[in-house]
Amino acid sequence: MQTREEVIAYCLKYKDVYEDHPFKRSEMTVIRHRKGRKVFAWIFYREDHLWINVKCSPDARDFFRRAYSAVVPAYHLNKEHWNSIIIFDGTIPAEEIKNMIEESYELTKG
Repeated sequence: MQTREEVIAYCLKYKDVYEDHPFKRSEMTVIRHRKGRKVFAWIFYREDHLWINVKCSPDARDFFRRAYSAVVPAYHLNKEHWNSIIIFDGTIPAEEIKNMIEESYELTKG
C-alpha cells in the first residue's frame, strides 16, 4: 500500500463510509462514516510523502510509534489519540497499515 489511490480504495472497502474533501483548496482526502460523519482516515501529502492519520488506542499508539520510525504523533490532530503513518520507504508492511486503518475505523464508528 504505497499510493494515495491504494489507501483510498482500501478505506472505501469498509461498510457505510465515503470519501470527502473538506478543504476546497487542499489535496486532503478524508474517509468518513456515513452515520455521524466521523473521520477515520486523513490522507494527504506533506513534505513530499503520503501521510495517513489514524485514530488508535493508547497501547497501539505507543506500540506503532516504537516499532516504526515512520509512525509519529499525528500531524495537526490530537497526538494522544491519533498517529500519522508516513509512507515513504516501505518499512511499514501493508498488513500493519491495514491493521491501523481498521482500528481507526472501529474506534470512530460510534
